[in-house]
Amino acid sequence: MRIGVLTGGGDCPGLNAVIRAAVLKGTDTYGFEFVGFRDGWKGPIEGLTTPLDRSVVEHILPVGGTILGSSRTNPVKMEGGVDAIRATMARLEVDALLAIGGEDTLGVATHLHSQGIKVVGAPKTIDNDLSATDYTFGFDTAVQIAVDACDRLATTGASHHRAMIVEVMGRHAGWIALHTGMAASAHVTLLPEQEYDADEVAATIARVAERGEAPLVVISEGAIAAGGDVTHTGAELDAFGHVQLKGAGEALERILNEKLPDLATRVTVLGHLLRGGTPTAYDRILGTRSGLSAVTAIAEGNFGTMAALRGTEVVQVPLAEATGELKTVSTARIDELKHVSG
Repeated sequence: MRIGVLTGGGDCPGLNAVIRAAVLKGTDTYGFEFVGFRDGWKGPIEGLTTPLDRSVVEHILPVGGTILGSSRTNPVKMEGGVDAIRATMARLEVDALLAIGGEDTLGVATHLHSQGIKVVGAPKTIDNDLSATDYTFGFDTAVQIAVDACDRLATTGASHHRAMIVEVMGRHAGWIALHTGMAASAHVTLLPEQEYDADEVAATIARVAERGEAPLVVISEGAIAAGGDVTHTGAELDAFGHVQLKGAGEALERILNEKLPDLATRVTVLGHLLRGGTPTAYDRILGTRSGLSAVTAIAEGNFGTMAALRGTEVVQVPLAEATGELKTVSTARIDELKHVSG
């Protein structure tokens, strides 16, 4: 059996762990051959391939990003895109696909499965917003990077008596901000799931400053003030219909400068720093287990599924279940912050 492997969407630490585990087990246990498709779904559409065997993957476990490259190509929105994938697979004698990605990449995989193409998924996203799995690899590394940054910014904020605003990724789901804010003991944490009251935020920050502390604010890129809208670059929508977000931290800074003119503020946008670099031990292990589960599903003919963490076990769940709706932060989890913030 010949398996095509691709990684799509935003990169994240742990992708190479999945590739490595799938290739090693698939080759040694099942006698599979593998071919890497480059640059996400663009690879199988255009026939862009790269060798993928033990010699290629053996030493990539600690490497960040993806050795296969990525893109935001959406074959479902392209005329003849699905047929092109089918034709490439036939020409290269590829029997099944392992698609490693987040909501958008696995949404395409779900559609391909409905069209009769054999595909199995592995859940990659620093945002941790895929349903049907407790955690996604890449999330732990992103949170650790954000917490390290907050710890450093807190000390410089205290030295200069400034309010430090830290913007993290999180378009529709605020899991990174939630965990970062709690772990870094932020005074205010703002998520996309709940519009924030600008007056209330300003009042909280003023209280923190009055007692001699340097306020620390963590804000998701998708967070907005009540009655406001997301801030973005104004660029055209991408292939999956998303705007490019930019400026949530700066928007909050303008509000604070207006309401608290005597308080100095600084904004740090962590952005793609959260995606890069070597994965944590947790993400290496979760990525490895996801790759092992996915290649076993292919061997057993369990297509249209995704590797998912349930408790401490990695199991296969239907792709449709995983991509049906985003996993967002609940009100109960947001309320937990109130007891350790401000």
